[in-house]
Amino acid sequence: MRRTDTGDPNYFHKVVDCQWACPAHTNVPEYIRLIAQGRYTDAYIVNRESNVFPAILGRTCDRPCEPACRRERLDGKPVAICRLKRVAADHRGDIAERLPKIPTKKNGKRIACVGSGPASLAVANDLMPLGYEVVMFEKLDKPGGLMRTNIPSFRLPASVLDEEIDIILNMGVDIRYNSPVTSMKALLEEGFDAVFVGSGAPRGKDLEIPGRHETDRIHIGIDWLESITFGHVESVGERVLIIGVGNTAMDCCRSSRRLGGKDIKVMARRPRGYFKASSWELEDAEEEGVEIVINHAPKRFVIESGKLKGMEFERLEWDAGARNSRVIDTIFLPADDVILAIGQENAFPWIERGLGIDFDKWDMPVVDEKTMQSTRPGIFFGGDAAWGPKNIIWAVEHAHQAAISIDNYREGIQVTERPPQGMNLISQKMGISEWSYHNDYNPASRQKMRHVDLTRRFEQLNIEVELGFTAEQTAREVQRCLNCDIETVFTAERCIECDACIDVCPLLCLTIARDGEEEDLRQRLSAPANNLAQAIFASAPLPQTHRLMFKDEDLCVHCGLCAERCPTAAWDMQKFELQIPYAGRPACISSCVPA
Repeated sequence: MRRTDTGDPNYFHKVVDCQWACPAHTNVPEYIRLIAQGRYTDAYIVNRESNVFPAILGRTCDRPCEPACRRERLDGKPVAICRLKRVAADHRGDIAERLPKIPTKKNGKRIACVGSGPASLAVANDLMPLGYEVVMFEKLDKPGGLMRTNIPSFRLPASVLDEEIDIILNMGVDIRYNSPVTSMKALLEEGFDAVFVGSGAPRGKDLEIPGRHETDRIHIGIDWLESITFGHVESVGERVLIIGVGNTAMDCCRSSRRLGGKDIKVMARRPRGYFKASSWELEDAEEEGVEIVINHAPKRFVIESGKLKGMEFERLEWDAGARNSRVIDTIFLPADDVILAIGQENAFPWIERGLGIDFDKWDMPVVDEKTMQSTRPGIFFGGDAAWGPKNIIWAVEHAHQAAISIDNYREGIQVTERPPQGMNLISQKMGISEWSYHNDYNPASRQKMRHVDLTRRFEQLNIEVELGFTAEQTAREVQRCLNCDIETVFTAERCIECDACIDVCPLLCLTIARDGEEEDLRQRLSAPANNLAQAIFASAPLPQTHRLMFKDEDLCVHCGLCAERCPTAAWDMQKFELQIPYAGRPACISSCVPA
């Protein structure tokens, strides 16, 4: 079996499952430890280094880190990573002196950003400290893009949104409100050194079935939510049908409840296991009295004398894999309003064809997934504009990569030349059997988020439903983290093959064995290693017998017992830090990350 190269940053990075799963690779274990120490401002800065919007994402992230959390393999519930992010944001102190410094003398390069959503804002965040002038074109009179228009204020208060956006705009961004870009050709003629398109996926999908255009009581979900944000919609009928079951549908049904809806149904074509909405969004909607109806396909809108009466649906029965269905019968459901939340798509009527920007068969720009550059050099895309609807955290990571590419492009470096990641390993040993971190397993259960009482949350549209963790809840939740970035580092030359580490390991993740092919070896370990997504550590040959030390990274919970028991210090517990490069800044320990 190939010997493990622990000098490759990706090896230990992949063992830190939460950080690996995060698109922006936020250092989750580090900020959780800082929260445990009451160092909320430090925790916020660690967050902001990579994800840019800790307070916003602490409320709205779709949490790709949590399904990857190692804790879920032990007790079925991941650490509440996202909600702890909010704890750091809600309790931080002044960060003004710890933000990137903006040079007074600019570098003479002007970058245009189309839209002021998370992708464009994150590009500005990365480029402004390098001396770039960033001009941001926003069609509305407020910044934030779909973060503002499509996320209801009961989930993301405007004050939270404004505070984190203003941190970036106050770097000196030239933002031009009420200034939609109607022509890419005209924009290019203004002489910008590069253009970043972060305009989102601003068009909601329609449902072209009989009756669609015979009434004004059928609404496109994202447009309807925007109308609420700007005060153009203040009420809804008592009976509301929401078509679709993604997160936008959840925002629509919960908004309907606050605008006067009484009988609200979310209509899903498939069974619950195939919903796109996050589980916590579904739970919140159902807690508020929304009914989720499965296996119903829209057939037609029922209109009488120009007035919406309801909808006809085909009731479906699916096979075991939910791939094929058959119609059982047809039913009618009454409705005063219907809201279509069946997805979003991009619209680029303002980009003239023939400029060198290629589009694919779905009329999406052809974008390199690593550099974020289009087929025309100097024009970059990110966020929903590049890949269709995703969460804010994806837009941020796209922006980091686009900013690197823009800086390369203006410096005459190939955009495909990506700065390498680095890493740092620091021993956590403090004494014979003492470590600088708590390595005991805490059996605390995942803490339940507190909510505003149902009787009060519907009084106003902007009452934030989630209240955040109390100090006691925070203390319990941070103790659930297994410190997966504290790595077991092995030095083969020191091993005397006494088997002490194997004997003490509570999860049978260590084995000393003869070499062999990986497929065979995985079955010869102390416990069979069937999760092929996680690596098997393979040491250099041991001095005594030339066998190898193997470790199943999937099982290890980083308890450190192997290092405590080892009589020769062949095992050590060392904190891994992934060093991430950003635009104009090579991979190194950031000056803003606390020691």
